[in-house]
Amino acid sequence: MYQSKDSQTLGDDIRALRKARGFTLADLAERLGRSVGWLSQVERDMSEPGVEDLRDLARVLDVSVSSLFASGPAKAEEAGHIVRAGSRRPIGSRQDGLVEELLSPDLTDDFEMVYSTFEAGAKLTWEQTRPTQEVGFIISGKLKLWISGRLFEVGQGDSFRIRGEAYKWENPYDKPCQAIWVIAPPVY
Repeated sequence: MYQSKDSQTLGDDIRALRKARGFTLADLAERLGRSVGWLSQVERDMSEPGVEDLRDLARVLDVSVSSLFASGPAKAEEAGHIVRAGSRRPIGSRQDGLVEELLSPDLTDDFEMVYSTFEAGAKLTWEQTRPTQEVGFIISGKLKLWISGRLFEVGQGDSFRIRGEAYKWENPYDKPCQAIWVIAPPVY
């Protein structure tokens, strides 16, 4: 059985994701087939959703189920402040050869910070547009990045910005590309 992450932040994360998607409590409750009261209790950590509920929440909020679970427990004195390398939460779907981990302690800030690894040969074949502002910094490797139809090649030490524009990426190289992304508002 899955072990949920710290219940004090699970509700906060669900609330932050709901708001980032522009859903009211009533909107999300309706999409889940649940009551507003139940969802309100989950967001306030007064009720813990079951595994099926978490799957439904992940589907409707368009996040991976794993993003609602912690990889490792944080020490009580570090919770909400420190994320240890071995305790990062996996996020995203891992489709298209992209592996992502949440660097932010949770999703309750106005932004999120993500550690992304674009595997060798990985490719996002369709353009994606999100109502966000995103800034990325390439730690290692190289990446082809299309922003609003313009091709850019970025490598170690380069950074970029995407402001609600259509984009796609490709790593046609034989080495992974690692990047840090800051996204506002949070999308995971």
